[in-house]
Amino acid sequence: MSHAHHSGHDDSHAQAKARGPERAGEARRLSLTLCVALVAMLVEAVGGFLTHSLALLSDAGHMLADVGAIGLSVFALHIGSRPADARRTYGYYRLEILAALLNGALLIAIALGIVVEAWQRLRDPQPIHVGAVAVLACGGILLNAIGLWLTHARVSSMNLRSTFLHLAGDLLNSVGVLIAAGVIALTGRLEADPIISFLIAGTIVWSAVRLCREAVDVLLEGFPAHLDFEKVNDALGKVAGVSAVHDLHVWTITSGLVALSCHLVVVCQGPNCRSHDEVLTDAKDVLRQRFGIEHTTIQFESESYRHEEIVH
Repeated sequence: MSHAHHSGHDDSHAQAKARGPERAGEARRLSLTLCVALVAMLVEAVGGFLTHSLALLSDAGHMLADVGAIGLSVFALHIGSRPADARRTYGYYRLEILAALLNGALLIAIALGIVVEAWQRLRDPQPIHVGAVAVLACGGILLNAIGLWLTHARVSSMNLRSTFLHLAGDLLNSVGVLIAAGVIALTGRLEADPIISFLIAGTIVWSAVRLCREAVDVLLEGFPAHLDFEKVNDALGKVAGVSAVHDLHVWTITSGLVALSCHLVVVCQGPNCRSHDEVLTDAKDVLRQRFGIEHTTIQFESESYRHEEIVH
């Protein structure tokens, strides 16, 4: 007795040709944003050193987080263009994830250094050049606003959205530095500088922990956070000709590239029996249109095959 036991693959026919999304325009916008963020970071770092403002140096540390994150996005877009080979069938996409994990660890180390220095400043406050700090904070606000304009779009990818949020956080931190300078100018309370530094260190840790958690989830091949397992499973189960779905796996290869594999149990009764090609076409259309999943590997089984597999 023969069993229906076939596999359906995406248009690439093999995992070795998995390709990420084409985002040349996004790469240009991110590269410009990277240059703006780099200038802002250097200005705040040099300015914080010269004015003795820990809050300004802390904001520069947070800008370093953004430069790293944006740089990783640009790096991923460029490195992803390298072709896959027989040893690396998904290409070099996972380098982005490994770099993100390293970036998150370094950011936590930076935040801890800021906390230690801020504690020492609280115990022994240091005078700062308030006027220069205020001017540099305004410069940071302006540069971050330019970055927000570059990355704002009605429809954008995960890379652009995350960069937009990073820069929005930086703009708020620059506002915090400006407030600290104003408090010191009006009241003479030098403690305002390290207190703002504590708050900025907290935002760095929050960003770093999120970055590390997302990277670990990808490395563990967890179900993508923006998708719902039950919805994907139900959508496949409602494809005409499918009676059951099992062994469903969905994972992230890199930002914007999600892969799926599953087994579909198909029925073929009466004149309305559908071919595997028809079922495969409908299943792929559902996955692409509803969930944005392009890279799929789908195996078909008959009900009798599935029954014998369960028995054995």
